[in-house]
Amino acid sequence: MTAADLPPRAGRLIPLDLARTLAVVCMVIFHFTFDLALLGLIDPGTTSQPFWYYFARMIAGSFLFLSGISLWLAHGHGIRWPAFWTRFAKVAAGAAVVTIGSIWVVPGGTIWFGILHAIAITSLLGLIALRLPWPVTLCLAVIIFAAAWGPRFPALDPLWLVWIGLAETRPMMGDYVPLVPWAGPALAGIALARAVGIELWPGRMPSRLTHRLTFPGRHSLIIYLVHQPILFGLFYAWFWVTRA
Repeated sequence: MTAADLPPRAGRLIPLDLARTLAVVCMVIFHFTFDLALLGLIDPGTTSQPFWYYFARMIAGSFLFLSGISLWLAHGHGIRWPAFWTRFAKVAAGAAVVTIGSIWVVPGGTIWFGILHAIAITSLLGLIALRLPWPVTLCLAVIIFAAAWGPRFPALDPLWLVWIGLAETRPMMGDYVPLVPWAGPALAGIALARAVGIELWPGRMPSRLTHRLTFPGRHSLIIYLVHQPILFGLFYAWFWVTRA
């Protein structure tokens, strides 16, 4: 079966849009809490506590898992190269903006490989997974995820190898999402989408309510890029008003 053999989808997969929206909302909640701690408005160690630690990782895993599902939906039965490279360029450009911005905002904690970097690179790896049987892709996902608890290698400590995730010394970054283990959720998303034949699920035209509810999920990249500047702007405006 090729992309041309599939019937055109009428409408959208609303549950997928809602899942993306939930991930975006959780991300904003975490960063809001992180900013409160950073600015000394709550205990500075709040986001290091177990709940927030695993909450942040759940969010990252959700974004990568959903990106894998989306990759299969878009290209599983034939890679549409113009669309793929357009999306890749947008995500890669967003990753570059995050890195450049973090050099100024987070001195000493520059984000050389964060969530957008991971999504961009795993989409390239995913092109290979699209051609593999889904059980093989799922096994690869499990192996990559399990490798995070395996041996570490000093030879992988240099900054230019930071994307691998098997360095002996964890690099100092404000957001660090290396391929080990985070390529695992992306590959798992591809495997699951293929296993359940998600590309054959009927789409639905969203109601006015669901269209509004899924707005964040349909615009997750721009929200990711602008929400922290907006939050910081609101915090500093609040400081200015309350201390005037």
